[in-house]
Amino acid sequence: MPAALKVQQLTCHIPADAMGCLDSSEFIAYAAKHREWIGQADAEKAARFGLAMQQPGFHLLVIGEPGCGRTSLMLELMHEVASGMPPPADLIYLYHFEQPERPLALRVDAGCGIKLRNALDQFIRHLSRNAPALQQDIAALDAMLNEQLDLLMSNLSAGEPDRKNFAEYLAFLKLDVLENIEIFQQPQNADNDGLLDSYLARFRLNLLVDNHKLNGAPVIYDDDPTLQSLFGGLEGGSEHSGSLPEQMRLHAGNLLRADGGMLMLHLRDLHHDQQSGQHILEKLHRFLRNGRVQIEEPVSQLAQNPTPHFTPEPLPVKVKMVLVATREEFYMLQDEAPDFARFFSIKVDFADDFAATPEIYHAVAAYVARRCEQFAIPHFSAGALSALLTAMHRSIEDQKRISSNLAELQGLLLESAQMATARKAGVVQAEDVQAALDARYQRHAGPEQRLLRTIVDGELMIRVHGREIGQINGLTHIDMGDAGFGSPVRISARCHAGDDGVINIDREVEMTGPNHDKGLFILHNWVSATFAKLTPLSLNASLVFEQEYHGVEGDSASCAELYALLSAISGLPLPQGVAVTGAMNQHGEVMAVGGINEKIEGHFRVCRAIGLDGTQGVLIPARNAGHLVLNSEVREAVECGQFHIHTFSHVLEGLEHLTGLVAGELDEDGNYRSESVLGRVQRGLENFRKIHETNKPDD
Repeated sequence: MPAALKVQQLTCHIPADAMGCLDSSEFIAYAAKHREWIGQADAEKAARFGLAMQQPGFHLLVIGEPGCGRTSLMLELMHEVASGMPPPADLIYLYHFEQPERPLALRVDAGCGIKLRNALDQFIRHLSRNAPALQQDIAALDAMLNEQLDLLMSNLSAGEPDRKNFAEYLAFLKLDVLENIEIFQQPQNADNDGLLDSYLARFRLNLLVDNHKLNGAPVIYDDDPTLQSLFGGLEGGSEHSGSLPEQMRLHAGNLLRADGGMLMLHLRDLHHDQQSGQHILEKLHRFLRNGRVQIEEPVSQLAQNPTPHFTPEPLPVKVKMVLVATREEFYMLQDEAPDFARFFSIKVDFADDFAATPEIYHAVAAYVARRCEQFAIPHFSAGALSALLTAMHRSIEDQKRISSNLAELQGLLLESAQMATARKAGVVQAEDVQAALDARYQRHAGPEQRLLRTIVDGELMIRVHGREIGQINGLTHIDMGDAGFGSPVRISARCHAGDDGVINIDREVEMTGPNHDKGLFILHNWVSATFAKLTPLSLNASLVFEQEYHGVEGDSASCAELYALLSAISGLPLPQGVAVTGAMNQHGEVMAVGGINEKIEGHFRVCRAIGLDGTQGVLIPARNAGHLVLNSEVREAVECGQFHIHTFSHVLEGLEHLTGLVAGELDEDGNYRSESVLGRVQRGLENFRKIHETNKPDD
């Protein structure tokens, strides 16, 4: 027979004294010594390994659900690793005297770029003031240029990456000035207005990437990636083309800024860009393949000028990319762009939940302590910490594991702290956590209360008293996205002689999903396997979810449907106050279902609203017993004997509990004993066969 659960089995128990503290402030020192990778030791190990890999092609894929800390924890670790790396070189662009359409890209030591830019600006001002007076004295002009160019060269150290190339650039600069010295002497008029300024502007330096403030490698998080934010572009449209030097139009994207360091992106931000998402993925794929970044004109400017003459050369870039995604998002990417996905070979998998141990409880307490300090809110008592942990158990419906959704925990602790502040308490107590949870429920309770009202008013026909033939209450879970609740739903069956077999009316009118249809076929095959060897199934049977207008999905009602069908065949009535949930397999074994806590609490609220009489309760899969974290109202009702929760492992166990009869065994003739449930079902099927054969027309 199904086991009746005791009140101690209906939730997880975390005694306040098990926290080993009076309140969370005692965990401040603990928090300072321990990281926030709560329960994510494997993910941290993989992340450290991936960030330490310097060989190309080993980028990181961070998989996890939003709220588990995947972004914040990875960024923190990226900054930690980057702090031990040297700052990369600055990237500067200069005018290319031989190929003006291809500006000269040079890399100089971090901090040197800004010094060179200031020195070149000073050189331009000095040249503008002194060159006109030296136009006739070539020797003096040459000496002045040599002096100024030596000053420019002194800004570079002997080990500068592109020292030789910069020296060649200065030689071309000097030659260009000497060849165009007449520009300095031309009188200012309408024909040449701005000519000198335009000429001198070509000597300006574009400091594309400035790393002088970095103490380590760059870490960049692009939370709104676009083509320009990632790859850079060319500023200034056609209206500026006459006054802005070409090399000065270039601006860097985050790939260039992250050169020598790390760049984090969210796959969703790339994949769901309606305008250029596919283009971004394609360009990123090219970058991952060849390690070069090409700065291009924006698409809009290319449309206006289809033959751009200004084409900077692609730049080699070394970036460790960290791609954050849910599992579903990444699997979709693997299907659509497998060549792109293969570059992310280091998988950092954030667990959705983890085992509840004293160490984990203490780590969560330390997390709470950190947030209390961060947000300047009252600390949490030991009882309040226990209440928070219980809520983490409930969010994943598991007495032995807790949720990894730290964002949800943070929201609850902030709401609980507000409750404590409202009553002017110095420490958050368990009652404040419960008040926050109750307030959350009330904010989302409108749909459930409206449904409950229709049941109480009799508009939605749900009975919770007495017994009926061919009728039973199943349990549904209604998911509203950010909340959910459970409710009973009447399932009824009607049978008569025929040869159509078992049909589901909801399925016939296409109101069911594939998982529900699968459960129905399993039910039908179990009935056939149980009775077809004894008597032909000469019946027409219909099953329906009464007053269900929004469709049916899931197989959690397959046990309830079976009981309604067997009741209709056997004539045995079923208790209406006992709601059933559970999915069955072909062997009659009962499998676990989801939303179990909301389902039980929803049925309890219906029974309480109509009237508890001590007979109502639920029949749930035994495999769901460890998932129960029920609220205090249900636990108190169970303790007082006003509500009952039974578990069952096989459909025949549930059948015995509902009918009060033994399920049935085969006698010496191979038939089910007449006083059993299956014996009565067998007799009912035999009667249908006789009626069907009598009514069958002669050939």
